[in-house]
Amino acid sequence: MLHNALHGVKVVDLSRILAGPWCTQNLADMGADVIKIEHPERGDDTRGWGPPDQIAPDGQDRMSAYFMACNRGKRSVAIDFASEQGQARIRELVADADVFVENYKAGGLAKYGLDYTALSEINPRLVYLSITGYGQDGPMAAKPGYDYVFQGMGGLMSYTGQPDGTPGAGPLRTGVAVVDLMTGMYATSAVLAALRQRDQTGRGRPLDICLLDVAVALNANQAANYLVSGQVPQRTGNAHPNCAPYEVFACADGHLILAIGNDGQFTKFCGVVQQPHWASDARFRTNSARLVNMAILRPLIAEVLAREARIRWTDAFDAAGVPWGPIHTLDEVFAHPQVKHRQLLQETTHPVLGPVRLVRNPLLAGTPAQSLGSAPPLLGEHTGAVLADATKNR
Repeated sequence: MLHNALHGVKVVDLSRILAGPWCTQNLADMGADVIKIEHPERGDDTRGWGPPDQIAPDGQDRMSAYFMACNRGKRSVAIDFASEQGQARIRELVADADVFVENYKAGGLAKYGLDYTALSEINPRLVYLSITGYGQDGPMAAKPGYDYVFQGMGGLMSYTGQPDGTPGAGPLRTGVAVVDLMTGMYATSAVLAALRQRDQTGRGRPLDICLLDVAVALNANQAANYLVSGQVPQRTGNAHPNCAPYEVFACADGHLILAIGNDGQFTKFCGVVQQPHWASDARFRTNSARLVNMAILRPLIAEVLAREARIRWTDAFDAAGVPWGPIHTLDEVFAHPQVKHRQLLQETTHPVLGPVRLVRNPLLAGTPAQSLGSAPPLLGEHTGAVLADATKNR
């Protein structure tokens, strides 16, 4: 099972905030032993990114929800790598490690003797992952970078948001740090591939993953649309650029997502809303035609759906095989029967904070629920005090 797939893999983690920790949390969830190096006084910056905080029963200790979201399953150790003693301790940890992860500015660890060149001499099998804003080279390599900046710089915000001339018009960021998260996912894949390559060559290698590259790659079909057509994508609100109707519509008592992906589904939809002539109208018969004429079709659909309550339409859509979806708040998400069935909400116990609720890693879907415990303390192998151990969710 994947929760033990990386058993025996040792990861030394010098990353903080989100992209790096998201990667190393994935590795921990798959069974790797992740040793998270934190500053003896400050720790990871996100420890202070609350409220909300998980507060211990005695009210003395706390941990921010943000930190908990991306650091479960790791052993946190306080080491000041700016000191010679701290550098020596990290080199000891690296000597038998499989993976080293850092997200400092390009070249920032070289002055401490913790760059790839130095550490690979100690351990030639080491996979060394560097996560930066702009990459290890180029005119902006020395500049720090943050998710919000790359959502704009990479193009995502240029076509996300309501179009000009409509209420609330303007570019929008996503509700979570999607570039950081996807950088963590790309980094996870890169580490796994590098470990596989090492099995064949016997040597590790450096990995250069940066937020700018990921932000550009995230444009996916929007980038392809531009490269094929030469037309710059514009903000379309909740509408899809390549499928129609594929957007949010209001019913008499709330909203739903209509997700028509092909012409057959559109024909079924027309039958449900008792407008069969739409399916034979040359303006709407094909997806391509609907995309061109959505400004005409949209108000027609909106007027019909607004007549009835959501349950009237959603029951009929389900019966006819018309794709649709709700817009849930997070309390509704975790109360949903399918979410419960998939066991996406997991509960464990932290040795200091007590009961903790976490979201299960989707990589572990299908893994039977287990007794979840906290990561053991790193006893006798650290410089400085052991910080609060993150919790296991495997």
